[in-house]
Amino acid sequence: MYAVLETGGKQYRVVAGDKLEIERLETEAGKTFTFDRVLMVSKEGKPTFGAPTVASANVVADVLEHKRGEKVIAFKMRRRKGYHRTVGHRQELTVVQIKEINA
Repeated sequence: MYAVLETGGKQYRVVAGDKLEIERLETEAGKTFTFDRVLMVSKEGKPTFGAPTVASANVVADVLEHKRGEKVIAFKMRRRKGYHRTVGHRQELTVVQIKEINA
């Protein structure tokens, strides 16, 4: 059994026991979080698609930790103008472990 859920503007295919790094959630580490935006559930090889979400489906996950991703460097430059600028960005992430899929 697997599900496709949407969080942080991205879609993830998950199975019970999976560990994911997703966009930061407003939940404390050590608590459980329920994802309600489930786009698809496949149970025993029979997929159920939502329009846009499956009505009674949800995915329960444990929040393991909050962390920051790797630094991404962006370098901006205009040729012959003497303009150059370096900007960095680190994304705030949450590590979750999928507990169960309820369909």
